[in-house]
Amino acid sequence: MTGNAGSTLARAADVHLDAGVSEEACPLGLAPTASTTAALALGDALAVAALEARGFGAEDFARSHPGGNLGRKLLTHVSDVMRVGAAIPQVRVDTPVSDALVEISCKGLGMSAVSSASGVLAGVLTDGDLRRAIGRNVDLRTAVVADIMSCNPRTIGPGRLAVEAVAEMERHRINGLLVVDAAGAVVGALNMHDLFGAKVI
Repeated sequence: MTGNAGSTLARAADVHLDAGVSEEACPLGLAPTASTTAALALGDALAVAALEARGFGAEDFARSHPGGNLGRKLLTHVSDVMRVGAAIPQVRVDTPVSDALVEISCKGLGMSAVSSASGVLAGVLTDGDLRRAIGRNVDLRTAVVADIMSCNPRTIGPGRLAVEAVAEMERHRINGLLVVDAAGAVVGALNMHDLFGAKVI
């Protein structure tokens, strides 16, 4: 690729691409300006053509640049960023609300998974549920979690991409998600702060 089809390099090359310009944009005609833009455009065109010819996709790019923004978005799964084990806020349906409040406060996610006696996810208890219960004059000193929790909470699987968790939260205007396995058991939890920390947002 040269700016002169008659140059020694052009004549010696097997394939020559002419990126020549009639004149430079520089008013003095000295600084390479239009010619550098032409070379850049032609180089980009070659790169895109090679990319398409090889079938190079976003996943290939992510594997080549795992630390970049695209790499993180395409290679980071929910299981990589979710909180697990004792870090998961979790109570039973018959847990007193006062004890559930302690669990929510200690785990710092603003919510708690609610599990049935068999260990399957039965609902979620959030700050919003507590506010609504107070608005209904529910006596939180005697109520149990089943009295005020939300059923059918939004969940996601551990094998899903972290960016899908972001999309799910934004779509439903929520700040956290519970992670469940194929049997419906809670295996993790995460919120927007976890995703920010993983740099997928």
